[in-house]
Parts: sequence; structure tokens; C-alpha cells
Amino acid sequence: MFIIFLIFGLIIGSFLNAVVYRLNAVESLLERSHCPHCKKKVRWFDNVPLVSFVLLSARCRDCGEKISWQYPIVEAVTGIMFALIGNYFFNFPDFSTWMLTAYYLVIFSILFIIFVYDLKYMEIPMLVLWLGVGASLLYFLFSDWQSFNGAVSVLDLRMISGILGGLVAGGFFYGLTAYSKETWMGYGDTYLGLLVGFVVGWPLILWTLMLSFIIGAVISVGLVILSKKTLKSQVPFAPFLISGVFLTLLLPRMFPQLQYFLSLFN
Repeated sequence: MFIIFLIFGLIIGSFLNAVVYRLNAVESLLERSHCPHCKKKVRWFDNVPLVSFVLLSARCRDCGEKISWQYPIVEAVTGIMFALIGNYFFNFPDFSTWMLTAYYLVIFSILFIIFVYDLKYMEIPMLVLWLGVGASLLYFLFSDWQSFNGAVSVLDLRMISGILGGLVAGGFFYGLTAYSKETWMGYGDTYLGLLVGFVVGWPLILWTLMLSFIIGAVISVGLVILSKKTLKSQVPFAPFLISGVFLTLLLPRMFPQLQYFLSLFN
């Protein structure tokens, strides 16, 4: 199953690249892929994830312009993440894991689009973000319907846990944005906080926020040390926050001993 999810992720990664480009260029997602320089249609055999990039020596077959490293990196990361999600959340005989895995694959794809888009354009695509909120609410309804009788407390319901997590994170970023008059954060980060709070729920959103700021601090200091940024430079926060979400979801599955540490947040 690991290989199946990996290959599926590589294919979806190629699609996510197209979404990021076409959202910014305001182009239809229904058109065939084309070179952003010469506009020639990409042949099907030049559109194989990772392989085509290598065989073409990172250049367009028609005009010879360089192909951005973004494309293979996004494909590879998506493939790896799909494989990890499939490996740690999917259990073929258990139908409930099918829905959970499908939700995490969809929400990862949505969050990764936001990750790449904010990294490239310093902007959060709100249409994609609200799709994530809608997908989360639909999954919560299904999940709570399935597990309602087994809930011990109201926080065991994904809808309640998600909404509480979203209000905490969204309210936190709204306070930072309003207080700093958008110099520390933008209002897009407030809406993203709402979405990531939905995804991880309460109380894990606290762990996610802590991880996000640690990652952001380490990378920002590193960029300053390497003279890539200055102390006054703007750095997109969405990639840090989304990285915190992925780590929150995956690390306890990869390292079960972390479950005790995370239980301290309850």
C-alpha cells in the first residue's frame, strides 16, 4: 500500500503544481498543461512526475527554458506525504480509516497548495482555504455520526473539538494582526488559523502553534545569519503553521512515545 499511495501522491503533486500556477495566472484548471514561457502544450510523456524533469534536464522541450525546481519538489513531497498518511492512518479492513485517510489526503493537498502559494506570492488563496473548511465540516459530520454513541465528553466530537481549535487559533492570529495593524501577521493568517484549528482540534492546536513558532524562529534566524533576509524582512507564516499541522498529525504515529507528552495538553 505504501507504494500505491506514493505513486498516487506523485500524480496529485503534479496537479497541485498546476493549481498553484493557474490560481495566480487566473487560468482554467481544465486546460492541458503548457509551458509558462512559450505556451506550448506539454506532451503526455513529458508530464510524468519526477521522471520527465530528469529526462528533459529541467528544460522545456520546445523553448529550452529552465523548469523550476518547484515542480519536482512539490511532486516528491506530495508523494512522500501521501505514502506516510496511507501507512499510518489507512487500514484496509477498517472502513472508518478509509474516510479518515481520504480526509487527510484532501486536507493535506489543500494545505500544501496554500503552503506553496504563500511561499511564492506572499498571499493565501482564500478560495482554496474555504474549500478546506468545507471539507473539514463535511468530514466532521460523518465522523460524529459514526462515533456519537461512543463519545465520552463533548470534546470527543470532532465538530466541537475542531470548532474550538479553530476559534482559539483564529482568535489568536486575529489579535496579533489587529494589534500590529498587519505588520506581524495578515488577516489571511487568521483564516488559516481557523482552518488548521479545525484540522487538529482542541487541545492539539496548542502543540501545533508552539511547533509553528519554533520552526518559524529557527528558519528566520537561519535566513538572517545566511544574509538571505534582514530583521525587517517579511517572511510568510503559512508554511510554518502548515508544517506544524503535518508534524502534529504524523509525529505521534511515527513515534508512539510522544503520545504521553501530547497527553499533557489535555
